[in-house]
Amino acid sequence: MTTPRSLLAALRSILFMAWLAITVVPWALAVLLVSIFARGNTVYWLCAGWLRASIWGARTICGVRHRIHGMAHLPSADPLAPAILVSKHQSTWETFAYPSLMPHPLAYVFKRELLYIPFFGWAMARMDMIHIDRSKRAEAWTKVAARGKELLDRGHWVIMFPEGTRSARGGRGTYKAGAARLAVDTGAPVVPIAVTSARCWPRKSFSLRPGVIDISIGKPIASAGREPAELMLEIETWIEAEMQRLDPQAYTTPARHPA
Repeated sequence: MTTPRSLLAALRSILFMAWLAITVVPWALAVLLVSIFARGNTVYWLCAGWLRASIWGARTICGVRHRIHGMAHLPSADPLAPAILVSKHQSTWETFAYPSLMPHPLAYVFKRELLYIPFFGWAMARMDMIHIDRSKRAEAWTKVAARGKELLDRGHWVIMFPEGTRSARGGRGTYKAGAARLAVDTGAPVVPIAVTSARCWPRKSFSLRPGVIDISIGKPIASAGREPAELMLEIETWIEAEMQRLDPQAYTTPARHPA
């Protein structure tokens, strides 16, 4: 049965999607124009401005707020301090939020098909990111390894979602070891992140619900001398345990952090 509350939530979601559509066109055109004369961080922070406006829209229009735990765990303020962020992935929300929250430019690893989205994808193509062809796994990893090292050396933080796709609230995908392999190859520390975005913006949905999204940033995990599979298991164990701590209503089986 449709209730006044659900109707209001649907209306807010429609308004939010309209906000994204209306703002992305002039913003993307501005990015394309600026990119003729400047690239690198200038274009990145300009794009991050639109993402910040999107998160503001989600909060103002749909009542989606957030709180962050563990910001002090991020690596030092050194502009060249490397880090690989490895995050739970439940929603579009965190992909929009992280660039506006992190002090370093982020380099996402994502499927190249996103570049074909009008305006949004065109602007993404102007940033220093790592877009891959998932149908060519060996070639994709070679690109991640080479481009990831290059961007880490330039002070970007590489961010990866090891489950590969968004998981349902309370769900758990298969954690792939690509992020751990990159960390071991480059010696960069791994920063695990848990995020409860499905509370407010479920996967495969354009309907947003008011509420609070928790983002928990773990302590950096050293990668030197580690095996990728073992390192990824530690990352996965921390993230999934933290997810259950942050959102216990979504889980029926308790978990513990590794000792």
